[in-house]
Amino acid sequence: MNIIIGICGGIAAYKVPMLIRQLKKNGHQVQCVATRHALQFVTPLTLETLSQRSLYCDLFENSNEVSTEHIALKDWGDMIVVAPATANIIGKMAHGIADDALSTLLLAMSAKPRYVCPAMNSDMLHANATQRNIEQLRKDNVTIIESTTGELACGTTGDGRMAEPEDIYKHLIPCHIENLSGKKFLITAGPTYERIDSVRFIGNYSSGKMGYAVAEALAQKGANVILISGPTHLTTSHPNIHCQRIENAQEMYDAATAVFPSCNGAVLTAAVADYRPLHTADHKLKKRDDEGMTLQLVQNPDILAALGQSKGPNQLLAGFALETNDEIENARKKLVRKNLDFIVLNSLNDAGAGFGVDTNKVTFLFPDGKTIENPLKSKSAVAQDIANIIERMLSEQS
Repeated sequence: MNIIIGICGGIAAYKVPMLIRQLKKNGHQVQCVATRHALQFVTPLTLETLSQRSLYCDLFENSNEVSTEHIALKDWGDMIVVAPATANIIGKMAHGIADDALSTLLLAMSAKPRYVCPAMNSDMLHANATQRNIEQLRKDNVTIIESTTGELACGTTGDGRMAEPEDIYKHLIPCHIENLSGKKFLITAGPTYERIDSVRFIGNYSSGKMGYAVAEALAQKGANVILISGPTHLTTSHPNIHCQRIENAQEMYDAATAVFPSCNGAVLTAAVADYRPLHTADHKLKKRDDEGMTLQLVQNPDILAALGQSKGPNQLLAGFALETNDEIENARKKLVRKNLDFIVLNSLNDAGAGFGVDTNKVTFLFPDGKTIENPLKSKSAVAQDIANIIERMLSEQS
């Protein structure tokens, strides 16, 4: 998942690097957003080194990737957690005040999961104004990760100590319980490149983002994942994911059919080329004046159909259908024809869905006729839905 950590000016900010490390270790992407006062307690270099992303601190900083960074991050993030959350930021959130980078982003992310980890002196925490503000946040569907009792920065002992990083993690990632531990899954991702000559190929615009997100969602649930990836700039550092890179459809077919028999299931998200050139030149074909080029194409092997034919009674198989017309009808035909347990339909007619973007709008179709339509979500959120469906189906089998 893509997780934003909002950091305020409190001594508990020293715990944030430990939370970042835990999230990164488990395969999540982290973006830090800090107030100016937060940087009195933790340095930008520390936050950027651990998160591997540039720190966002100033609405009008020239180094921001886009001028509306708070909107870009709202679209990127699956959730935001404020740790430590001072009385000041809690008050701003409760009253819709947006006067800096963090408070503006929090207001923009009102429709996404928001978590607040209070950290302050006991008297400040129990002040009527603070308690009213916290209660308002609860009414606004903000999750409060309660502070604990312990030694405070002021030298006293009492309520207001920020929850420990491992406890915050458990609230953010309830799926850290490894419900798919011991299971093995095959994921295909990205495009395939079918060579014409030494420099040209037939391909498509697939980025691989959806497949990588599915691989990480399953790995976060404890599964071992074999990720067969076509050409893409994406990488994964999750210890449960073994990435095998291929170039063309035949290589993906060979790898997938070899791995699948030992797997509990597979989700095929790759945009595999249906055809390849019959002949491939080992040199660059030269353009000839007044002459066109004719390519003779032959059909590539159908990976999804092959796995569907070989699927055992205790294996799950899911695929994707990218359609532009008669979407439901065509996807349901594919579901039946290829012997799938469910299919994920996304349409190029939907804004924000398809190749290259970070979001997707999908519909899940099942053999019993059940259909689940999803609103536009981040691809990592869609991946979590897929992982949850797989987990439920496997539990129903046992």
